[in-house]
Amino acid sequence: MPYDIENRLVVGLASSALFDLQHSDAVFREKGERAYRVYQREHQDQPLEPGVAFPFVRRLLALNTLDPANPPVEVVLLSHNDPDTGLRVFNSIEHYGLGIQRAVFQQGRSPHEFIPAFNISLFLSANEADVQQAMSLGLPAGLVLDSHTADDPADDELRLAFDFDGVLADDESEQVYQQGDLEQFQQHEKARADIPHNPGPLKDFLAKIAKIQQLEQEQAESDENYRPRLRLAIVTARSAPAHARVIKTMRSWDLMVNDAFFLGGVEKRRVLEVWAPHIFFDDQRGHLDAAAGVSPSVHIPFGIANQ
Repeated sequence: MPYDIENRLVVGLASSALFDLQHSDAVFREKGERAYRVYQREHQDQPLEPGVAFPFVRRLLALNTLDPANPPVEVVLLSHNDPDTGLRVFNSIEHYGLGIQRAVFQQGRSPHEFIPAFNISLFLSANEADVQQAMSLGLPAGLVLDSHTADDPADDELRLAFDFDGVLADDESEQVYQQGDLEQFQQHEKARADIPHNPGPLKDFLAKIAKIQQLEQEQAESDENYRPRLRLAIVTARSAPAHARVIKTMRSWDLMVNDAFFLGGVEKRRVLEVWAPHIFFDDQRGHLDAAAGVSPSVHIPFGIANQ
């Protein structure tokens, strides 16, 4: 029977995002492919250590308990490895009980071209070239940065934080800011407060996450003991009066988040350290370099801020 991926949230994941591959990558770089193959075979039953995206992925897949017969989340492994050297990754997935079953192995090639084939709404990798290639084709991709990965097994909540401009929305307003100043930006946004933004690279991902949040709300309504696990936030450098266009854009998309932080130049790290997201998406490395010390962070290389 065909497996339906059209009506699920599908995340594509490179092994470099899910696990810490420092040691095995060092073998490949320093000793070559043959030594790397031997190393992976010798260590195939030794689980890899969790990587930056591990806390996010573990909690995301746990949401499938909402509907085990028709799980709302699918995670697909997309790998540069061939199947032989990739066996250690699958063994590690099994060791941690992650429930990832589908994979693409392409020896020495970027697997990003399979993002549309699997209806993937977000591709995460620590390989910058792969992410750049995907984004150049208009595909939703993020670069996982070397960042904080502490994971509390007792905490089953999944907190996702998004920058707005260049992530959920396009970079129209960011262009105004880059080409002018803060006052021009504020005037531009105030005058267009009722004009929704065009979608950015992660709008579809947010929309599908929001559907899962709706499943949680329905579960909570039918079961008084159920506590929703998903919590979504926008963390943006905007402040009033530019906040209104964000809220009205979200309304036009029929989407809501639980929390929003309109920081007006206050460093995002200060809020992220308290809110403690399991992953934070931003299009500007300046924000992420500071945030990475307190939160798993993903760079979305989109728009004028990345030219």
